[in-house]
Amino acid sequence: MKHTISLTAFLFALWLGLSGHVEPLLLSLGVASVIFTLFLAHRMDVIDHESHPIHHLTGLIKFWPYLMVQVIKSNIDVIGLILRPGRSISPQMVDLPLPQRSNLGRVIYANSITLTPGTVSVHLGKDTITVHALSKQGVDDLGRGEMASRVPDDIEDISQVDRDQ
Repeated sequence: MKHTISLTAFLFALWLGLSGHVEPLLLSLGVASVIFTLFLAHRMDVIDHESHPIHHLTGLIKFWPYLMVQVIKSNIDVIGLILRPGRSISPQMVDLPLPQRSNLGRVIYANSITLTPGTVSVHLGKDTITVHALSKQGVDDLGRGEMASRVPDDIEDISQVDRDQ
């Protein structure tokens, strides 16, 4: 039931945000479209923890602002490497420890590294992640483990949830 309620709120907020209309007729048409979409989703039996994972929302809401700041800082660093000829790049490939317990936490961490300019996740192992970085500073920042510690790892694996049900 909580997935249905959150999906309803999300669909209506999305509809309202995309349309921007608050006239009674258009609002009623928006409500009708959300109800029709929910009817179809229930009929298809697709409203569950996988299709609308609200249980991940709290950890990710805390992580997204941090990730956005890191992306901006990395952009500035990469621009500095490009525009200042005195600062040369020093590409490096390193293996870093992978503290996340869940597979989903590991994937979020690897994708977060790749999203920050100047670093790319190359290989995701069981206990380590191989990262290519444009500069030693990028490797040092990742080596300190701040990003790894901020990745929400209280996320259950979907595969584990499926096994438990």
